[in-house]
Amino acid sequence: MAHQKETPRQKLINMMYLVLTAMLALNVSKEVLEGYSTVNDTVLSTNEGYPEKRLMTLDEFQKEFTLNKIEVGPFWNKAKVAMKLSTEMVEYIKNLRDELIATTEKVPLDSARKLNIREMRKKDNYSIPTQIMIGPLENATKGKARELKNKINEYRLKMLNLINPKFRKEIQLGLDTEDKYKDAYGRLESWERHNFYDIPLAADIPILNKFISEVNNAELEVVNGLLRESIAEDFKYDRIEAKVLPKSNYLFTGDNFEAEVIVAAYDTSHSPSPSVYLMKGVDSMSTLQKGQATLVARDKGHLNIKFPTTALGLQKYAGFVSVPTASGRERTYHFNGEYFVAQPVVTVSPTNMNVLYIGVENPLSVAITGVPKENLSPTISAGSIKQDSKTGEWTCTVPSNIKLATVSVSIKSATGLKQIGSQEFRVKKLPDPKPTIANRDNGFVSRENLINAGKIVPLMPADFEFNYTFKVISFRMTMQRGFYTYNYDSSDNELTDEMKEQISKSNRGQVLLFEEILVEGPGNDKRNLPPFFITVK
Repeated sequence: MAHQKETPRQKLINMMYLVLTAMLALNVSKEVLEGYSTVNDTVLSTNEGYPEKRLMTLDEFQKEFTLNKIEVGPFWNKAKVAMKLSTEMVEYIKNLRDELIATTEKVPLDSARKLNIREMRKKDNYSIPTQIMIGPLENATKGKARELKNKINEYRLKMLNLINPKFRKEIQLGLDTEDKYKDAYGRLESWERHNFYDIPLAADIPILNKFISEVNNAELEVVNGLLRESIAEDFKYDRIEAKVLPKSNYLFTGDNFEAEVIVAAYDTSHSPSPSVYLMKGVDSMSTLQKGQATLVARDKGHLNIKFPTTALGLQKYAGFVSVPTASGRERTYHFNGEYFVAQPVVTVSPTNMNVLYIGVENPLSVAITGVPKENLSPTISAGSIKQDSKTGEWTCTVPSNIKLATVSVSIKSATGLKQIGSQEFRVKKLPDPKPTIANRDNGFVSRENLINAGKIVPLMPADFEFNYTFKVISFRMTMQRGFYTYNYDSSDNELTDEMKEQISKSNRGQVLLFEEILVEGPGNDKRNLPPFFITVK
């Protein structure tokens, strides 16, 4: 087990097993022991997924055997022996597990096979399992654990003997039964006692299921090792793959699709001379379609494919690399891929209006059909442009000394930036706002509404959608009583207390003139707004 190649799932199972074993040694409660049921469920789930892995390996082995029965035949026969040995070993462990459950729970064998740990009444019983697995002697020589150990050792030896000695160092079987354990007092302890002495039934079951998992992994190791042996005379490397490395998967009409096809890792002392057969418009390609395919020129194992793009949308291709082996056989390595062809359409428009305004951040909608936002790179001829890291939207600012600005858009690709198009915009100052009070810039307004409103508010034109507000710096309110004219000044946008008092004393029909309205816009842009009249209602 210490030398076995383990998946992250198997490592988790082993860790849970070790933690629960440690908890058991501390004489924890029955409720904690039921945690073994969770470990067991995980191990069983791993074991249930094994047939699919086995089938994938056998399919690959079967393919090699079909290509060359004479050379691969002996290895294929050994693989079948390995599977037979593993099946017998798994069956033995399952029977041992079920007998242990039946004897402890005192139920028929058929019922024991269906019992879940959570359903067991005596899952915390350790005396009966210990009697069965360890036996009457302290050294465990008469118990089922010794028999299991002997069977495991016999199985390991037979499996290793199926592998050529010069390849055995590559095989990691696991199932280690060496006596290298220590008890709570630091004394050496046998494999049998370490795994099964004073261990409750709830723990014995996942331990035995874990051995089944290790047998399954050992079978895969040996069968894969035999597969590697069967092709070792053809190539020095374990695996050869066809790789297609496109320069870009997103193209425009008129571009060429270009890619390099690589036969990865071949022996320099005997360089195979590979050929590439390619078909467009298909998801996959079989060797039977070789006559319909295009043969791609080759050069020392590196092959480049290049063809023009003629249709829009998602395009597919497939093919295979044919490599002759030293024995004269032909090995094929299939590949497929896809790319997208689009008509270059650049969309760059201000989000709010059809112009760019000086001194503010102008939102821009930048897009090219079918190209992700992260692959776009817009620039502006004057000013600056930036992207919001959270929303991905673009904004730009323009200086006051220009009348036109051009936004250009490029696409990021493996070969660098490629400019697709540009658009020119007029640059303008923000329009003047309209000063109001109580939402009016003329007509009748009651004294109460004027006082409650309490300030001058500059409103942008109704057809102006840009989200910006000018700041009122100062204004004057003028009113006439009899033959006298009175002026009242404010240093911000608020009505002063004196202004409010005069409004409260005004009569119906009194005309108020708001004038000398000074506002400030972006970039310290100060403007005087036209006056307006309000009549007290």
